[in-house]
Amino acid sequence: MLKEYYTEIIATVITLVLYIPCRKLIGYIIRSFSTKEQRKDSRVLLIIRLFNTLLSVIFLILILTIWGVQPENFMVTLTSVFTVIGVAMFAQWSLLSNITAGILLFFSFPFRIGDTIRLQDKDFPIEAKIIDIKAFCTILLTTENEKISYPNSLLLQKGIVIVNKKEDIDNPTI
Repeated sequence: MLKEYYTEIIATVITLVLYIPCRKLIGYIIRSFSTKEQRKDSRVLLIIRLFNTLLSVIFLILILTIWGVQPENFMVTLTSVFTVIGVAMFAQWSLLSNITAGILLFFSFPFRIGDTIRLQDKDFPIEAKIIDIKAFCTILLTTENEKISYPNSLLLQKGIVIVNKKEDIDNPTI
């Protein structure tokens, strides 16, 4: 009985053995980037968790393909499931856009935790210090000690002025 599936079993074991070093490599790359860019540890763990979830989905698809699930059938099923989820939970789109924006903020934006920024919003201009950048929102602290939870997707849409960088505050030039 097992002889019939010997090739699939070996390929699955090899795939599972490769999964662990891939997870470690992703973690190493993200931690190296965060050390170089001086990012906060809690943000690093969040980004690693998101990338590991994506890696798990990729390896699951690979294992299903090894066991004979036709990619076309799998993609049709996956597309149908996402369509139903998308129609049923249209409000979740903002959550996905905020998570994506959080990842973009982690990798490419010039402001960091500790910087004071000014959001260029015509109706509600805000000047505040960045306290934390989470998966869905950025926590800001105004000069009046008000904590504001600002959606990450809006940070990508609004103009932002960096008033004081954390390095400028920590090491002022005389």
